[in-house]
Amino acid sequence: MISIVVLTYSRVHLLEQCVTNVLSRTSDATGEIVIWDNASTDGTAVYLGGLRDPRIRVVRHERNIGQSAYASAFAATRGDYLIELDDDIVDAPPCWDRTLLDAFQRLPEIGFLAANLVDNEHDEAAYVMHHLRPDAYRHVDMSGVGLLEGPTGGGCAITSRELYDRVGGFRRNERFVFWSEDDAYVRDLARLGFKAAILEDLRVLHAGGAYYSPIVPEKAQWWAMERRRRRRKDAIKKALLCIPFVRPLNDHYRWFSAP
Repeated sequence: MISIVVLTYSRVHLLEQCVTNVLSRTSDATGEIVIWDNASTDGTAVYLGGLRDPRIRVVRHERNIGQSAYASAFAATRGDYLIELDDDIVDAPPCWDRTLLDAFQRLPEIGFLAANLVDNEHDEAAYVMHHLRPDAYRHVDMSGVGLLEGPTGGGCAITSRELYDRVGGFRRNERFVFWSEDDAYVRDLARLGFKAAILEDLRVLHAGGAYYSPIVPEKAQWWAMERRRRRRKDAIKKALLCIPFVRPLNDHYRWFSAP
């Protein structure tokens, strides 16, 4: 059985689309859905109170704890497979959950398998992936499954309970409300020898960024910090690539992506 967890915070206009166009299109492989409301201040609570899908369980937290809520939410589920789903995933094909599950079960080397994103110019993540940094992704075929290797986010991604428990689950972060819990989970899996990848042919529509909803201060703060960190890393990469033979060796072994 699959357990799905959705975190939401004060963007009911996107959550409604997620429920209607994504959660309602799951297969019978999904047995439970937890929607965790991080103390929304809009109409989210009223909307969630009207849902009638028996698989859905709503948790309303008294304050916004951001991505740290995943740890508590998944601890309250019982599925053998776990799907992390952002509330701004607003469209997906029928039985997308089973498509993810079937591929994941065929890929013993993969510990975190995400859906691909529809090329959407208004979505920040999709625009980066398809237009700004397409070179960051490499097509591979593994066990007859087409994958993209590269940065793998948790907007719509599956892992197993067994692996989740082995790495200690999603982490909590007391310093930040918004942070990259999926990146931390992928690093934890890598220490056990498992990879993350994107299922190339399963595309979902992501509605992220200011075009769709106001950017909350906590998210703006996190990404400003990330941009500073990446600038520092890129400066180091540029210096390394100036060393003779490093560039051709890096092209062959793919130690790091070029800045």
